[in-house]
Formats: sequence, structure tokens, C-alpha cells
Amino acid sequence: MENFRKVRTSEEEMPLPFPDLPPDVVEMKVKEGSKIRNLMNFAMAQMELKGRRQIVFSGCGRAVTKTITCVEIMKRKLGGLHQVTKVRYKTVLEVWESQDPLPDGPAQNLTVHKNVPSICILLSRDPLDPNQTGYQPPEPRHEAGEDTLGSSSKGLKRPLPPPCEELLPKKLQVQVSDSPRGTGTTAGQQDH
Repeated sequence: MENFRKVRTSEEEMPLPFPDLPPDVVEMKVKEGSKIRNLMNFAMAQMELKGRRQIVFSGCGRAVTKTITCVEIMKRKLGGLHQVTKVRYKTVLEVWESQDPLPDGPAQNLTVHKNVPSICILLSRDPLDPNQTGYQPPEPRHEAGEDTLGSSSKGLKRPLPPPCEELLPKKLQVQVSDSPRGTGTTAGQQDH
């Protein structure tokens, strides 16, 4: 493949794997080079300003991780969102062109069909069927002052034990002389 360069990539178009979606549902197609800030600004505007009830994030190949990141940010910012995740494979078509064509012949092209993992995540303000494969209920809301890490923290937070006397540093005694320049100050004599 070192004598070929990729000239075109196209993805197989697939319908969204969620039944009963409204026809005007917003689908955020996340690409490998997409900027998370741009995706989130648009998605948040759709959900908050336009009052959408549902939104779908989709991505394939190297964009799967970025897709999941966007969904997690959205869930933290809005809260109370039901989620259904579907994983599948998508066919990507790559066209490669020879960089060293034969002198008298036509340019040689290779067409490569790749099956890459793909993810589609539906977020909804309205309850979804909890028996559906890939369903996740909304995370419980946290009260003010409560630990916001919630279920993502690895263990329970425990209070620190009371300090032991022998571990505390001993107080330093400071002596100040009566001289006007204050040169007789000594620190470091320990209180016994």
C-alpha cells in the first residue's frame, strides 16, 4: 500500500436503530476530526433553547470514543436523561489510487471495504422502555453539597482518622531579645 494514496472514503448510510423516533430528531454525526466544543454547543442549543425532547449521537471507527464523550458531557450538563445505546458494524468504502501508474495504462485504483464498529446513542428527556437492550436510566440527581462524583468514584469516601499526637510537629519556640535591631531572634529550640 506504500505506492497508493487514499483519495476517497465513504460510509454506508444506515437508518437509526431506534423505533418510533420523531421525524425531526436531531442526529449528531460525530467524526474523527470533529471538535467536541462545537458539537456540544449545537447539541445543548437544540435541547435547551429549541426544547427538543430527544437527540441521537452517532459515530464509527475512531470517532466512537468522541461520541461517548459527548454523550457523557450532555448527561452531566442536563441531567435526568434516559439513554439507549446500540452498537453495530458499518461498512466504510475506501478508494486508493496508485502513485506509480503504468506508463501506457490507465490509473490503477483499489477499493477497500472495511467493517468498522459504530455506535448510536439516544438521549431522551422522556422515559424510554427499560426492557430494551442497551437502556440506562438517568443518574440520580445530587443534592447541594453532596459529592458530585457519584457512582464514578472508585470507593466510598471515609473521614480521615484523628491525628496521633506523636505525628504532630512539636511547636517551635521563638525568643526575641530586647536589642533594638532584633538580632537575637532564635528559632528551632524545641519545647520539651
